[in-house]
Amino acid sequence: MRELSDIEAWRQFAHGERVAGRSVGLVPTMGALHQGHVSLFRAAKAASDVVIATIFVNPRQFADENDLARYPRTLEHDRELAAECGVDCLVTPTLDEMWPDYPDCTPTTVSVRGIGDVFEGADRPGHFDGVASVVAKLFAVTGPSHAFFGEKDFQQLAVVRQLVRDLGFDVEVVGCPIVRDEDGLALSSRNVRLSSEARRRALGLSRALSYVASTSARASTLRATMRTILDDAGIDVAYAEVVDPRTLRPSGDDESGPRRALVAGFVDGVRLLDNGPVTVVREN
Repeated sequence: MRELSDIEAWRQFAHGERVAGRSVGLVPTMGALHQGHVSLFRAAKAASDVVIATIFVNPRQFADENDLARYPRTLEHDRELAAECGVDCLVTPTLDEMWPDYPDCTPTTVSVRGIGDVFEGADRPGHFDGVASVVAKLFAVTGPSHAFFGEKDFQQLAVVRQLVRDLGFDVEVVGCPIVRDEDGLALSSRNVRLSSEARRRALGLSRALSYVASTSARASTLRATMRTILDDAGIDVAYAEVVDPRTLRPSGDDESGPRRALVAGFVDGVRLLDNGPVTVVREN
């Protein structure tokens, strides 16, 4: 596995692979790799000739400095896991390479309005500006490629897809299924911060989604049901919503068909996200 930190070397590596007739798969990460990332590497390996993985803890998507400081950093483990998964090039750019003006504000910001202003965007102002800006830079440096993102961060996936549609990047965005632990908890780098008791309560997220996935009801009924399950589990609910999977517009009771349920909440101060498919039926 080749390791790079210099942006120009990264750009030239990707370009050289394409010139040689090989397709490039890109897997952007913030490190603290787990089996969810492994699934992305495997998907990229199956669909691309060459896999580039990036590890960069992007400060611009953290509004809380303490949250940024607590984000797990396990670079040695990440290197080993990426190599085991067949990643061809691991890119670990420095903060100076990515955001030369940091900690001052970077003059250029990519903002995906509407879809990036709700849910996580409403609760964490500026978060998706940071996400969209760093993803745009990853795409600009890597060039034409397939980019693999997990569906666990469903709103992030929707923001990235909108970004590609609007700015015309020569990138095909591939959403990959959520990977769960044996108990049903969606894999996340934040899970390591949960005590055993907190983890037990956190299972309310997947339990709520599993319940509404097994039934068809009005959107308002599904919302109320999820919130009740989350409350009963002792989760401090941030939101429990049913939305159009592309626009993230909340569904009304006059609508029917497949939708996406989004849930988020705090367990002992740790913010956790989950989502899943649901079916809404029209109110009679």
